[in-house]
Amino acid sequence: MKNTKNILGVLAILLMLNTACDDLFEPAIQNIRDLESSYNEPRFAQGLIINGYARIPRNGWSFNDMATDDAVSNNENNAYFNVASGQWAADNDPLNQWTNSKAAIQYLNIMIETADSVSFTVDNDLVDRMFADRIKGEAYGLRALFMFHLLQSHGGLADGELLGVQILDEPLDLKSEFNRPRNTFEECMQQLYLDVENALELLPLDYENIPSEDMMPDRYKAMGASRNDYNRVFGEDARQLLSGRIAMAIRAQAALLAASPAFSQGTSTSYEDVANFAGELLEKNGGVSGLAPTGLTWYTNVSEINNLGGGVNTAEILWRNSLGGPSTNLEESHFPPTQFGNGLLNPTQNLVDAFPSINGFPIGHPSSDYDPTNPYANRDPRLHHFIVYNGSTAGPNSQVINTAADGGTNDGINRVEVSTRTGYYMRKLLRQDVNLNPVSMNGQLHVHPRIRYTEIYLIYAEAANEAWGPSGTGSFGFSAYDVIRAIRQRAGIGLDNGDAYLESIKGDQDAMRQLIRNERRLELCFEGFRFWDLRRWDEDLTETARGMRIENGSFEHINVQNRVFGSHMKYGPVPLSELLKYNALRQNTGW
Repeated sequence: MKNTKNILGVLAILLMLNTACDDLFEPAIQNIRDLESSYNEPRFAQGLIINGYARIPRNGWSFNDMATDDAVSNNENNAYFNVASGQWAADNDPLNQWTNSKAAIQYLNIMIETADSVSFTVDNDLVDRMFADRIKGEAYGLRALFMFHLLQSHGGLADGELLGVQILDEPLDLKSEFNRPRNTFEECMQQLYLDVENALELLPLDYENIPSEDMMPDRYKAMGASRNDYNRVFGEDARQLLSGRIAMAIRAQAALLAASPAFSQGTSTSYEDVANFAGELLEKNGGVSGLAPTGLTWYTNVSEINNLGGGVNTAEILWRNSLGGPSTNLEESHFPPTQFGNGLLNPTQNLVDAFPSINGFPIGHPSSDYDPTNPYANRDPRLHHFIVYNGSTAGPNSQVINTAADGGTNDGINRVEVSTRTGYYMRKLLRQDVNLNPVSMNGQLHVHPRIRYTEIYLIYAEAANEAWGPSGTGSFGFSAYDVIRAIRQRAGIGLDNGDAYLESIKGDQDAMRQLIRNERRLELCFEGFRFWDLRRWDEDLTETARGMRIENGSFEHINVQNRVFGSHMKYGPVPLSELLKYNALRQNTGW
């Protein structure tokens, strides 16, 4: 086994990978220890894997929706405002994952290499073996996750070839060759799949205590492990660490990217593969019947959130961040001004128009009963759940929000710097029982999912429709149609007419494709998906963001912000700083 000989060497490599990272420490003389000294210090060794968790991109909301047709920012200094207005560049990329993810992978590679040598316990070699297996499994799963984010942010066509990033599957040291070319996208995907398989071999599906030795994996039975030994390592105390179930979800996410139009050139991943990956996971969740009844409002289900503890999840959430304490940060950024917020993210009219009528028909359909003089009546209930429009209520006192230009409050369109630019404010993700009034301020608990089950159901629906058509089930007994019907029923759509629109297109793959994409747009809005979805679908990136100006009781659609994206921007750039250092790297075409 090749070992990195000195912790200073490790730090030097990490600094090369991430020169802007502010969490790498400056070692004092007494901290200069060779890596082998960590073998008897499990906390020091585990710090490597902890660093991997700390770097997960979805540890915080990005709100890159503000660079799409779904939302705009009311702050002209916002990074996504600038991205959408033509300032996205290889040396100005707020979506950069190159430095963060590669530094994380270096830490994970060291953990994989050294885990077998670490003493995690005192004089219990069997438990040490199980701890090493678990931590290596976590590291493989996390490495797959970071590869997914690297491919999403930096994969692309270069001179006609679809490239990914450099595959780093062992620790770099000071003698390593850094000036190496990017691997193909396909090679990167195969490495990701291998990492997931390694994770699945080492990890339990979930971290739960087992009541008897009979439920223990055979390899640990053969070693003579007890139930207590197993529960000590793989039991409920490890909840929210990367599990086998989470690794399966990461595989489905990455496979969907690889099968999509913009990334399918020269790749072997098919939509049938994606459907099988997602379907296998959904079977373990009870199939379509496992769709959480309360999953639509997961962010504001007060009793569910307040009862979370011990690492448990709600039925909607597969993986989440730690809860933390009560906070007001999201609401301070996004509440309307009269609720003492800064109204940062403004949903667009484009997105509002994507919500169908309550009978399920798109608002442009003759059967929709849409009334342009009363545009928010009889609409998809998700419109009210996710967006504050004129006449909605918001805040702890359910105050009516008037977004009209002549409404007389700072909630009105373009009234002050923190007012909406589109006539709408974001409601989704926010706890309306947060009070920002300075004389009576109070925060609330917020749950932040890394992966929701609804996303996996939508991955299955999209892939199954492409692979087998709207009603095809593969080997799973449920179809794209079944999933979309369940999601729309949960939302309260078409309950009085049997969802006549869905029934009318159930035999039309193209129409179902558009409906599935629209359902994904609605269900996952403001969670950081739309920016990447438009790109992997190879859709138009330049649709003008529109709003609604209300004055004297009349409704006028207005243009708010042009989207300035070149056709090459369906792929992100390789950072300019890396190209200047390493001439073996090729930039994606157009950057």
